[in-house]
Amino acid sequence: MLMDDLDELRAWLIALRTPGLGPGGLRERLDAVGGDIRVALAQLRRHAAPLGELAQAWLARPDEVQLAADLAWLAEPGHRLLRSTEADFPPQLENIPQPPAVLFVVGDASLLLYPQVAIVGARGASAAGLAHARAFALALADAGFAITSGMADGIDGAAHTAALDAGARTLAVVGTGADRVYPRKHHALARRIAAHGVLVSEFPPGTPARPDHFPRRNRIISGLALGTLVIEAGLRSGSLITARLAAEQGREVFALPGSIHNPLARGCHRLIRDGARLVETATEIVETLTPAARMLGGELAARLDAVGGETLGPAQAEGGADLACAHSGEWGDSEYRRLLAELGHAPTTLDELVQRTGQSAAALSAMLLMLELEARVEPLPGNRYQRLPDD
Repeated sequence: MLMDDLDELRAWLIALRTPGLGPGGLRERLDAVGGDIRVALAQLRRHAAPLGELAQAWLARPDEVQLAADLAWLAEPGHRLLRSTEADFPPQLENIPQPPAVLFVVGDASLLLYPQVAIVGARGASAAGLAHARAFALALADAGFAITSGMADGIDGAAHTAALDAGARTLAVVGTGADRVYPRKHHALARRIAAHGVLVSEFPPGTPARPDHFPRRNRIISGLALGTLVIEAGLRSGSLITARLAAEQGREVFALPGSIHNPLARGCHRLIRDGARLVETATEIVETLTPAARMLGGELAARLDAVGGETLGPAQAEGGADLACAHSGEWGDSEYRRLLAELGHAPTTLDELVQRTGQSAAALSAMLLMLELEARVEPLPGNRYQRLPDD
């Protein structure tokens, strides 16, 4: 790592661990200085008094042992600090209240750019509820959606496991540091997600589980997803918080009905009375969310184009198949044709496509998403892709 990069990363970590600042305060200061974290940190140090004595003490003399541990964790393979100032920070999080300033990531960060469905529900789910979670996760993954949840016991774990067993994409947003596992019984699941999906947290390494962290975690689950499906929830379930946040963020909320005699169906029934979509099949969710998935591709394209440095290519009117992307400012057909040519008909990893095309992983992920929606490309286990035969 270059010294300049190390200094910038250190500045981020100091700011993130400043007591009383929070993601909102950090983003406000970043916005004021054009996103330069070192300038923001310098101003923060000059005006730390309103944050209190703990913040002043930390900013004057940060704990070097703690910072060294953070940097060592980030230096491990597959670990990353994904910053809101980076081009591949998920655009769907920019439009939620109190968006995170960073995400600590373990695994494949490009999965954050895929259209996602959150599946949440009771920790003490019934056998039928767990079966529903597995069935919906499989069907939604087969339709091209990534499965997002919170790695909790019950419905969350069943949805993650079903996606992993099918070789599909899954994302776990946790309420601890990304180096911690909660509940402890999910150590094996966490390792599988880190190896074949992605673990995400806005909390620095070492952060333990605390009750107030999980509602904060839930806003990221619902914010990343285009829609949230609730499967079994009591009237006091944390899943209802996720559903409420999803509705406030302008996302779709789906609820699975159940028996009037099942207390774990009461939360879902309340959601339906309050306006959630009653669903019985995954097809209903896919039909509802496909237009939003196309819009997500457009938002990502606009974000990459706005930051410069990501060459998306001008629109071309050359011959060949019209890919009919549903967003304005789309990449030219020639860019898609080149990607399809480089992809060929053999399974190819995203890393191989980066090397072949010279495009960034973020740009390619967005293009592959649009090609999936047009049934031109099929995702495969291991973050691989295969071109489908032309009709």
